Amino acid sequence: MQIKSFDKTISGNGLYPLTSGGINTLQVNLGRLCNQVCRHCHVGAGPDRKEVMSKETMGLCLDVLKDTGITAVDITGGAPEMNPNFRWLIEECRRLERQVMVRSNLTILQGPGYEDMPDFFAVNKVEVIASLPYYTEQNTDSQRGKGVFQKSIAALKRLNALGYGIDDSELSLNLVFNPGGAFLPPSQKALEADYKREMRKRFDVSFNSLFTITNLPVGRFLAYLNSSGNFERYMDRLVSSYNPSAAANVMCKSLISVGWDGTLYDCDFNQMLGMAVNHGAPSNIKDFDFSKLSNRQIVTGLHCYGCTAGAGSGCGGATT
Repeated sequence: MQIKSFDKTISGNGLYPLTSGGINTLQVNLGRLCNQVCRHCHVGAGPDRKEVMSKETMGLCLDVLKDTGITAVDITGGAPEMNPNFRWLIEECRRLERQVMVRSNLTILQGPGYEDMPDFFAVNKVEVIASLPYYTEQNTDSQRGKGVFQKSIAALKRLNALGYGIDDSELSLNLVFNPGGAFLPPSQKALEADYKREMRKRFDVSFNSLFTITNLPVGRFLAYLNSSGNFERYMDRLVSSYNPSAAANVMCKSLISVGWDGTLYDCDFNQMLGMAVNHGAPSNIKDFDFSKLSNRQIVTGLHCYGCTAGAGSGCGGATT
């Protein structure tokens, strides 16, 4: 299958080279250790993964925050809560008065030793971004494993009890939808309305916003596409759905991603593909140069069609 290069496609819209427009978010991947093994996971995370960010590397991330005007920290994994220095990092980020977001799979909050994590989040005013593939048990468990849905609902109820996702509360709770197969997400606005109605009616659960995120052909989802014979069809769908407006608003233009070992990437997807920051910009947190990185050329590939298809896709959901 011959696929037109992403750079050639954006050149036709005057968007090449794709460059950073400044950095307002430091995305920190604390490792690939996770209590789940999800079918769509681009990280390939699981209980047997050994990649875990050290406290020393976290300290370098904090140094970057001290020395720059980066306002937000987006903490992800794996299950980032499983990193032994997770709580310390959040407390230090809050001490620096930075906005902190944590991407949680929810089920970890029900695990031994993590039962008080929702309280910790609330005390530190952490924004919780939680994965919930659908508002039915069958759809969710088929993607993330048996029993995941019920544990997720229990965790959401606990977060609601603390004020998360409740009107007029300062504690933000957002959910994430990933398609269960080789297709694009539906309208984010319409799906959010469905989620809010059904989650309230079925489980008395509330949340602030729903983010729809396209599955990119990376990691475990790429393996699924190949094994199921869906790779060519899915790539054709992404390419044919390319949206110049989405390309102009990709998330990598405003963030930098830090891998568990300190390597710098333009996004978490590039991180999983081993495509470090390039084009003359420093590629390790030890050599962080805010000026160079804020004006860097972004490393692209065929997977970038995923973030630019349809309504666009980023860590905050649809981009157009």
